[in-house]
Amino acid sequence: MTYTELRQAIKDYTENFETTFDNNIPVFVKQAENRIFNTIQFPALRKNVTGNLTINNKYLSTPTDFLAVFSLAVINSSGEFFYLNNKDVNYIRENFPNPNTTGFAKVYALFDDNTFIIGPTPNASYAMELHYFYYPTSIVTAGTSWLGTNFDPVLLYGSLREAYLFMKGEPDLIANIEQKYTEALGQAKRLGDGLDRQDAFRSGQVRIPVT
Repeated sequence: MTYTELRQAIKDYTENFETTFDNNIPVFVKQAENRIFNTIQFPALRKNVTGNLTINNKYLSTPTDFLAVFSLAVINSSGEFFYLNNKDVNYIRENFPNPNTTGFAKVYALFDDNTFIIGPTPNASYAMELHYFYYPTSIVTAGTSWLGTNFDPVLLYGSLREAYLFMKGEPDLIANIEQKYTEALGQAKRLGDGLDRQDAFRSGQVRIPVT
């Protein structure tokens, strides 16, 4: 489903062609996308970046499209990968209380929306590789998207949910759309957090059993 098709479907389903409603359709779609991407971690929506840690700097910036971390590895001078353990900030503060004490990175935590904290503080500018889930370009901007191509029901019903809330629709109608959205979301979750992870080695990731 392209954005043009999605936009027309929203107007047809709601039978609303009013200008203010039409102008807000991009908002409905983006709200639905964000809700979906914060509920399901589709392996197809994962990318990696490489870079370097900064010597004597315990912080590392996240990519601008960062949604959630999958793994963070530090690469030594021999080219060997060492995957860091994901901890919380309190753990790092307690185990590496002096930021001036440096060493080879062992653990990391999400410090805030834009920054990781590393423990201990790196003693060299080690290369690193980050695998992460990201916010893809919205179908509103791109015209097409992975979600629209591969799982358009959840995008359609998610957008309709936002549209009916905007219209202050009847409670029973909103409940019906919410049910359709929940069903579509469950099917998408079965794919993203279930079938797509059957052979996953890493057990710490979200994974639901499927039959």
